[in-house]
Amino acid sequence: MQSWTGRGSRFLFCALRSFTRPTKRQFTTSDPLYRSKRNAKHDGAGSDQKRISKAASKTQPKTTRRLLAAERDFTRLTEAALRDVKFKYEATGELPAAWSQFERQVLNACHVTESKTTAKWGTLQDLKKSLQRAYLSTGVSGLRDELEYLLYAEDLTKTYSAPSLEAQQKLADLRYPAEWYPNARSMQRSIHLHVGPTNSGKTYHALQRLKSSKSGFYAGPLRLLAQEVYHRFKDDGIPTSLVTGDDVKAPEDGQPPRITSNTVEMVSVGQEYDVGVIDEIQMISNAQRGWAWTRAVLGTQAKELHLCGETRAVPLIRELCALTGDTLEIHRYERLNGLEVMQKSLKGNLNNLQKGDCVVAFSRVGIHALKADIEKTTGRRAAIVYGSLPAEIRTQQANLFNDPHNEYDFLVASDAIGMGLNLSCKRIIFETLIKRLPGGLQQLTVPEIKQIGGRAGRYRPAGAKEGSEDDEPNVGLVTSLEEVDLPYIQQAMEMEPPPLRAAGLLPPNSVFEKFAAYYPKTVPFEYLIRRVIEISTIHPLFFLCDIKGQLENAEIVDSTHGLTILDQLTFVAAPMDHKSASALNTPAAFADCVAENSRGRLLDIPHLNLEILEQPVSGNKDYLHELENLHKAIILYSWLSFRFGGVFTDRTLASHVKELVEERMVRALTEFSANKTLRKDASLKRQIALQKQIHAQQSIASEGLSHPSGEGEMMWYGLGEEKSQETTADGTPEAGIEGSPEEEIDTDSDLTDEGFQESVEREDLELEEKDHTQ
Repeated sequence: MQSWTGRGSRFLFCALRSFTRPTKRQFTTSDPLYRSKRNAKHDGAGSDQKRISKAASKTQPKTTRRLLAAERDFTRLTEAALRDVKFKYEATGELPAAWSQFERQVLNACHVTESKTTAKWGTLQDLKKSLQRAYLSTGVSGLRDELEYLLYAEDLTKTYSAPSLEAQQKLADLRYPAEWYPNARSMQRSIHLHVGPTNSGKTYHALQRLKSSKSGFYAGPLRLLAQEVYHRFKDDGIPTSLVTGDDVKAPEDGQPPRITSNTVEMVSVGQEYDVGVIDEIQMISNAQRGWAWTRAVLGTQAKELHLCGETRAVPLIRELCALTGDTLEIHRYERLNGLEVMQKSLKGNLNNLQKGDCVVAFSRVGIHALKADIEKTTGRRAAIVYGSLPAEIRTQQANLFNDPHNEYDFLVASDAIGMGLNLSCKRIIFETLIKRLPGGLQQLTVPEIKQIGGRAGRYRPAGAKEGSEDDEPNVGLVTSLEEVDLPYIQQAMEMEPPPLRAAGLLPPNSVFEKFAAYYPKTVPFEYLIRRVIEISTIHPLFFLCDIKGQLENAEIVDSTHGLTILDQLTFVAAPMDHKSASALNTPAAFADCVAENSRGRLLDIPHLNLEILEQPVSGNKDYLHELENLHKAIILYSWLSFRFGGVFTDRTLASHVKELVEERMVRALTEFSANKTLRKDASLKRQIALQKQIHAQQSIASEGLSHPSGEGEMMWYGLGEEKSQETTADGTPEAGIEGSPEEEIDTDSDLTDEGFQESVEREDLELEEKDHTQ
C-alpha cells in the first residue's frame, strides 16, 4: 500500500458531503444549482414559483447538445487531472499496481448518466458526484486531490473495511437518532412551537416564560444573541450564566445559575430543566449547523421546550414530535407592524437616505466604504455592525443607532442583523444581493431577503420598556440602493419559502471511537470520518450535514503524532482558520502541546504574532490580515483552554490579548475609505463574476447533486437556478466531530473571505489599493 500524506493545498478534501446516498432516502429536489430542468416538469409549487420556473427554462434551456458538451468538458478535465496524478506517482516510483483499473473506473464514472439506476451504475454515479463537488469547491487542484485520496482510500477499504463491513455498517446506522438520548425519551416533554414572521414577538413570549421558570436555558445561533439574553436576564436580577465555545461566565455573586444562556452547540443534554428556549429553529435544516438544532431538540431534558422560528418549520417539527412522542402546541404570531416593499430604489444616491435607515452590505471593505461614503455625503454619522466585530462593539454600535437623541442617524450592517439583533430601523436598504462564501459568490436566498428585510420597522427597540412610547407600531419599508436589485427584492418578499423537509444530523462521537478500533492507528483520521459518512444509513426525516470544516481540521490531526482518539475528535471540532498555510501553523503548534502534554503558555508559542500589537495602527490590508489571524488564534486558544485546561493555562492573558487585538482591529478598519465610483465598480464586477461562476458550475455539475433539507432555496433571477443558503457555525460542547468552527472565529457568512475566485479577489484588492490612493 502506498503512503499518503496531506497534499499541501488549502483544503485536504474537497468532496465534503456524504458520498453514498442512503438507499432508503427519498429526495424531492435536486441540488440548488441544477434545478431548472426538473422545475420544468413539476407544478407542485405556487403560481409564483411556476412563473419563475418557466422563465428559468427559457433563459437557460438544457438541451441534449449542451448536456453532452458539459459531459465532454468534465471528462477532459478529469483526464488531465489523472495524467497529473499519474506523473506525480511515476516521478517518485510509487505508481500503484491498481492504477489502470482505477483510471478506467474514474473515466467510466465521467460518462455515467442519471438514468442508470442499478447498483453498479449507482457506485459510478457516487464517484462522479464526489469528483464534481471537488472541482466545484476548489477547481482543478481540488479534483487532483480528490483523485489522489480516492486511490489511497481504495486500498484502505479493501484491506480494513471490506472484511468487517457488516459490523461497521451497524455502527454507522443512524436511522434512530431519537434513541441516542434515553433520558429525554423517558420524559413526557411539552413542545411549544412559536412561529411567525420577523418582528412578531415570538421569541419575546418564549423568553417571558423562561424568565418565570425555576430553571432553564436559552440556545441561540450566535454568541451575540446568547450574550444579549445573558445581559437582559442578569440586569433583571436573575442569576444567569453564559456558556459559549470560548467563554464561560458564572453569576458574579456566586449563586447557582437559574438560567443558562448558550450558543446552540453548547446546550447541555445531561441536565434537567423546567423550561428551555431554542431560537431560530428553522436552522435545524441548515447544511452545516443543522445537527446542533437536531441534538438540542431531541436531546435536551426540558419539561417544557419552546422552539422559535419561521412558519416553514412546522411540518418538520410535527414529524419530529411524532418520532419522540412529545406533545406539540403551535403558537402563531402576526407581524406587530406593517411591512412594505417600496416601488423605487434610492437610485444609487446616498442623499436619499433618511434618519433611521439601515443599509445592508456583504463585505468588510464594502461596509466601511459605505460608512465613509454616507458620512461624507450626508454630513451625519453612521453606526456599523457586522459579524467579525467583537460582540461588545456590535452592541454599542446598535445602541448608538437606536438612540434617537444623538448624531448617529444611519446604520451600515451585514446580514448579521437578520438574526435576532434588536434594531430600530425605519427602512432596510440592500446595497447588493450578492455575497461571498467559501464556495464563491452567492445571491441571497428568499428566506434571507425576507428575514433581513423583515427587520424594517422594529416594534420595540433594544432597551425599550413595555408600554413606552417606542411601542407605537410603524410601517417598515424595504428597498435597494440600486434600481437593478429592486425587482428581485419585490419578488422574494412576496414568495413563501417551501417547508423544511429534513433535519441535519452528524454521527455521535461514540461511533467514531468504535469505528477507529477496526483500523490501525496509522490510518488518517480524514479517512475514518469520510468512511463513516460513506457507509452510514439515515432515516428519511434526516440528512447528513456537510463536514467540510471537520475534514479540513483533520489535516492538522493527521500531521500530529501522539493524540488519542478523543484528542483527535476535539481538534476536528475546533475553530481553526484555513485561509492560508501560515494560519495553520498555530493550530498545529497547539496540537503538538496536547500530544506532548507540555504547558501551552501563551507567550511560549512561537507562531503567535504578538509583536503586531507593538506596531502602529494602520489601515493597511496586510496589517489587518495579521490582526485577524492573531484574533482567530487567540479565540482558538481560549476554546482549547476549556477542553485542555491543564495544557492551555493562560486563559486570562488570552482574554486580555483578545481585547487589545479587537481594539486595534476596530481602529484599523475605520481607516478604510472609498468613493462612490469605486464602490459601484466593485458591485458591477461582483454581478459579472457571479454570472460567470454560475455558467461555469452549470457546465460541470450533474443534476444528482442535491441538498435534502429544502433549507435556503432561492431562484437565480434571469439564470433559472437556485442556490443553497450558507451560514456560519459555532463551537461544540464536547470533544468530537459534532462541531463547526466558523462562528467561534466570530465571522458571519457574509464576511468569510476564503475560497473566493482568484480573479474576483484580485479585482477587489485593486479597488482597495485605489481607495487608499484617493
